[in-house]
Amino acid sequence: VLSLSARTLSGIWADIISVGQALGLEEPARELVAELRARLERLRAGAPRPAPRVVCLEWLDPPYLAGHWVPELVAAAGGRDVGAEPGSQSRVVPWDEIVKLEPDLIVVMLCGFGVTRARAELAALEDDEARILLAGAPVWVIDGNAYTSRPGPRVVDGAERLQSAMIGRPTPGLARWT
Repeated sequence: VLSLSARTLSGIWADIISVGQALGLEEPARELVAELRARLERLRAGAPRPAPRVVCLEWLDPPYLAGHWVPELVAAAGGRDVGAEPGSQSRVVPWDEIVKLEPDLIVVMLCGFGVTRARAELAALEDDEARILLAGAPVWVIDGNAYTSRPGPRVVDGAERLQSAMIGRPTPGLARWT
């Protein structure tokens, strides 16, 4: 049994190497980590300026701000996560406090769900403050199940989609909420 418990990008990289070691594939695992880091560096080079203030929602009812590695993904994409710190736990935050964060961009990345389910959850919101928030800044929906919820190589794909949201360009696994 190999226990994996990443909470940050460096933890994800360490877990990839641990799996590689356990399988006798340490060198390919190290190469994969180097490739993932290089992709994030290229992404940083194309980051929007100035960095948008981003709120990432992992759940809507109650609202959870995404923690763990998500703030690092936002930073790599060129934004500033105003709701969480790298490595922090995802946490419940009332809608009125989220409004006070004054985000330039809201990204909904529901834990374990794709774009279709996240869009349905957004449509079902009844809280007045949530509706005010979601009407105040652009809202993008990412396939959280594929790109942000699971600590593996695809989180880099998630960072790329975050940057696409920041510059307003839909891509597979990413949709604008209207």
